[in-house]
Amino acid sequence: MGCCQSLCSDEHQPLGKDGVQPTQATQNHRGGATTADNGGAGGVAGGGIPSFSEFSFSDLKAATNNFSSDNIVSESGEKAPNLVYKGRLQNRRWIAVKKFTKMAWPDPKQFAEEAWGVGKFRHNRLANLIGYCCDGDERLLVAEFMPNDTLAKHLFHWENQTIEWAMRLRVGYYIAEALDYCSTEGRPLYHDLNAYRVLFDEDGDPRLSCFGLMKNSRDGKSYSTNLAYTPPEYLRNGRVTPESVTYSFGTVLLDLLSGKHIPPSHALDMIRGKNIILLMDSHLEGKFSTEEATVVVELASQCLQYEPRERPNTKDLVATLAPLQTKSDVPSYVMLGIKKHEEAPSTPQRPLSPLGEACSRMDLTAIHQILVMTHYRDDEGTNELSFQEWTQQMKDMLDARKRGDQAFREKDFKTAIDCYSQFIDVGTMVSPTVFGRRSLCYLLCDQPDAALRDAMQAQCVYPDWPTAFYMQSVALAKLNMNTDAADMLNEASQLEEKRQRGSGK
Repeated sequence: MGCCQSLCSDEHQPLGKDGVQPTQATQNHRGGATTADNGGAGGVAGGGIPSFSEFSFSDLKAATNNFSSDNIVSESGEKAPNLVYKGRLQNRRWIAVKKFTKMAWPDPKQFAEEAWGVGKFRHNRLANLIGYCCDGDERLLVAEFMPNDTLAKHLFHWENQTIEWAMRLRVGYYIAEALDYCSTEGRPLYHDLNAYRVLFDEDGDPRLSCFGLMKNSRDGKSYSTNLAYTPPEYLRNGRVTPESVTYSFGTVLLDLLSGKHIPPSHALDMIRGKNIILLMDSHLEGKFSTEEATVVVELASQCLQYEPRERPNTKDLVATLAPLQTKSDVPSYVMLGIKKHEEAPSTPQRPLSPLGEACSRMDLTAIHQILVMTHYRDDEGTNELSFQEWTQQMKDMLDARKRGDQAFREKDFKTAIDCYSQFIDVGTMVSPTVFGRRSLCYLLCDQPDAALRDAMQAQCVYPDWPTAFYMQSVALAKLNMNTDAADMLNEASQLEEKRQRGSGK
């Protein structure tokens, strides 16, 4: 189904027939991050990560199907509630939404400032924060969604296979890199680091959840796990320090070594007694390097020292684990034994029209030629204007469209965007063709997010218009949402086939 209709299903964000015009989040220079339209399309930062933005509560309510219990992916902690939902935005991007109580963050300004502080970080070892919501009593964080579960699930609750040794070393190394990045960039405190905070992305690569970079409440506790795994100094004074984070990293190393969540005191007794083999996960069936295991055990022991000053820093963690990395040519999803998400769009079920063929090839020049030839014939019936509406404003609006059409024919796409925007902003007349043409202009100006929004608006104006679906397909492909792009291409061809049957062609 197309974006407008399909987004109304249980797992998609609804978009009304009249369309939802995303509100523009204001730019905030405090955190050094740029904002994006909070309709979910979001500006895309380097590496395909959406830039940080403010979301409205209605955006997130729709994305999570009214915060349905079916969408809960994480739930723990009574004193510091940790409720995380899976959601899907208007542009079909999956997100993770962490919901707080107002009591946890009574001051909206403090919550927003904390969120902006975390939102400025961008790293491929983090499940990055892409936005927040501070709407009335609501306090929510929005992050990239990681589709392949947590380290805890793969270590403690696996169904098909346990994690092989080389992958465990990769997890430790990647998380150490994430912590070192945060420390280097001035945010060394990570709250409640544990195996549930390590997530696996679509490639099976381990990422550190950004949620731990922010406390569960303004004045509340930073740890919600069992006290047996909590840094001893936190039990004394209730404060998290960089050394506390190192201690928690040591507990994650123990998890990787043993495949079990065992108390640090018990593990240290085993290490002191030279019972390293007893500490190792029996599911590895001896398939690990004793030399490498000894290095990791020693590092874990250093991290778990009672005195904070005796623990290594994040650069030490990276330096110790880097030489242990093997199988660097083997993708993480292979080592995890999971399927990688489909990359290439599937072949449509039926022959495509010339426009469909051009869209499937992502041939923007050919699409441009076809849209110029088509002109406005598909707009018939989408607007009926009374004589009274032929005002000077109306003439100015049509003149803006005329100038946009001329710029469009002459391939002056930035001017075309400006002129078409003038036409659209007046709002007296709604033209799916103008949205379709501006969508292509945005694609040719390398703005696929804006192109997708325009194509969706064209569909809302004209729900059965194949061109709207074709343009969505190209925009989704440009955003690397290839499976969705293929679905949209198929739906466009179905609509074209239905149209041809209806006209007797």
